[in-house]
Amino acid sequence: MRLLVTGATGKVGRALVDRLQGTCEIRALCHNRSLDVDGVESVFGSIADRDAVRQAMAGVTHVVHLATCKETPDEIMDVAVKGLFWLLEEARESPAFERFVLIGGDAAVGHFVYKHPVPVTETQRHTAYEGCYALSKVLEEVMLEQYQIAYGLNSTCLRAPWIMDRDDFRYSLSFGTDQFGGPPWRELVDGDVPEGAVPLALDADGHPLKRNFVHVSDLVEAIAIALEHPAALGQTFNICMDEPVDYQQVADHLASTRGLPAVKVPTPHHSTWLDNAKAKLLLGWKPKYDTERLIDEAWDYQRSPDDPRIVWYPG
Repeated sequence: MRLLVTGATGKVGRALVDRLQGTCEIRALCHNRSLDVDGVESVFGSIADRDAVRQAMAGVTHVVHLATCKETPDEIMDVAVKGLFWLLEEARESPAFERFVLIGGDAAVGHFVYKHPVPVTETQRHTAYEGCYALSKVLEEVMLEQYQIAYGLNSTCLRAPWIMDRDDFRYSLSFGTDQFGGPPWRELVDGDVPEGAVPLALDADGHPLKRNFVHVSDLVEAIAIALEHPAALGQTFNICMDEPVDYQQVADHLASTRGLPAVKVPTPHHSTWLDNAKAKLLLGWKPKYDTERLIDEAWDYQRSPDDPRIVWYPG
């Protein structure tokens, strides 16, 4: 296998390279940041540049497409549409090519912005919310699907919710300026917040919010399986924890194990349950992380002086 990884310098990309290093030839398409890993070839250029993509795709048998943008309208179409288009064009024209794996997101099916009264399966229609990021995830999935239909391209989409690593989850629950991602808890409450407090997020109906997550190691294992598993051909899979994180459970666990207070935070969002049964049935994949493990590892993680917390984008 000769594997091209886009977005290889990001959270998932680095973990994937570490997981697969020594098992196959790995090439990384790098743009703003470099990947200094022994045995991994780097090609530098913009994913929106067809010549750079052609160089990166030369002789490649498999692609894992991780490169993405958040709410950056000036860049997102170049990455999500043009970049993916060039990758798919090179893949379909290459006699050596075998499989394309796209890492999608639950933003393509509305995340927690819209009400989902039943578990969200892979048959849920695309429902982008306001902004350009969710739209980009819809466009990616549709483009991949159409290449499957028009050209018979061997491909798979792994649809992931918010991806956690190390102490990410702890900082996602911060009321301070070091908060990772959203909602912006401090802006949603009045008055002072007790020291060390965590948000007990409430959904639009006033009940504890349930939100979907996946740990990076579980996602990486799903990618490793999907690269060659015959049942992954032409399929989309939800890759997530067995149950969504319940913010009431989070508050209760942190109160009992670490004595942390919780503050109720009303939000306009809706509880959702992303269903991962298809991936478990067809791929034999199972997540190892549940809510308590996600919490405990995030709070137990100790950073060394040479391991600063760097957030490349807020979420």
